[in-house]
Amino acid sequence: MRLIQFTASNGWRGHEQKIIYLYEAFKAEGHVEDQWIVCPIDSEIYRIATDKGMQVIPFEFKSEYSLSYAKTFKKLAKEKNASVVFIHSSKAHTLAVLSHFIYGMKVPLVLCRTLIKRVDTNFFRKWKYNYKGIKKIICVSQPVVESLKFAVNDHSRFTVIGSVTDVNKFKKQEATGVLHEEFNIPKDYKLIGNIAEFTGFKDHYTWVDTVEILVKENKIKAKYILVGKGSMEQDIRNYVEEKGLNEHIIFTGFRRDVPEILPEFDLFLFTSNNEPTGGVLLEAYACKVPIVAADAGGISEVIVDGETGILAEVGNAKDFAKKVTLLINDQKLQKTFTENGYQYLLDNFTKTVIAQKMHDELKKHQLQD
Repeated sequence: MRLIQFTASNGWRGHEQKIIYLYEAFKAEGHVEDQWIVCPIDSEIYRIATDKGMQVIPFEFKSEYSLSYAKTFKKLAKEKNASVVFIHSSKAHTLAVLSHFIYGMKVPLVLCRTLIKRVDTNFFRKWKYNYKGIKKIICVSQPVVESLKFAVNDHSRFTVIGSVTDVNKFKKQEATGVLHEEFNIPKDYKLIGNIAEFTGFKDHYTWVDTVEILVKENKIKAKYILVGKGSMEQDIRNYVEEKGLNEHIIFTGFRRDVPEILPEFDLFLFTSNNEPTGGVLLEAYACKVPIVAADAGGISEVIVDGETGILAEVGNAKDFAKKVTLLINDQKLQKTFTENGYQYLLDNFTKTVIAQKMHDELKKHQLQD
């Protein structure tokens, strides 16, 4: 297989990390004859893939409706003798379909979808999801499939292949006190944390409401760590101040040392209310951090309630606080969850496992010589 992974995304989130993981695994497992990542020249994935010595083909993204680039992409696919184009963003989806439809690109298209969002909002969106050149739509969880069913006529195009993480990147499984030291936290205080972009569906408001109960009613001896950045960060900071929780909640900002600081958490508290899967939960598994997470979206496909972690009712701070209190005070239950969670990760969500599933699916639809 000669594979092009195509994205028009400038950001860096779980989906972009997934492209990197797949490239590495496809190469390590010998799944591809050759492969390339096509992405915007000013994107984070371009920087990271280039630093890793991957084959990257950059372009200056101007518009998803750029006919000039659609024409260029067709030439690129032909030049590389690509056997399949694996699409990773909505704007890349548009460009690939235009390249196919207007300029006659023959390479089969496979779409990877990780958002829970309806796309039947206008004629063009529905058309591009039903376009005959799209041979398969690989979704990260069943709730993602359900959100697309309104737009896609042929439901046999759907398949579900879960999220992925790199256990070799998250080898540290014991706390060393680095966060206690950095933020001058007493050693006898527990750390309860979250790692998430400050956006609406991550529901940091419920997270803060939960902390308020843990601090004021349940009297948990802990500090609460929020890692990340985003458009709503100042709103959440203001909310924390309104609640009088400034001395309890620590904002660390964006961190590049997540594999180092995640194992410092005594518990991972995840309140997202519309999560496709929650890739960070897999990272918590890898670091053997016990989890309380919202029963939202595809999280229940990652967390087996009562076996690998605890699920709480979406938006219900009292339920979250009750379950956090239960778990933080039960070391035996923590050990059961972290051991089970780690094995569940190894069985279902490693680079090797997911890359094999992706390869098997892509191979079915590749252009035959």
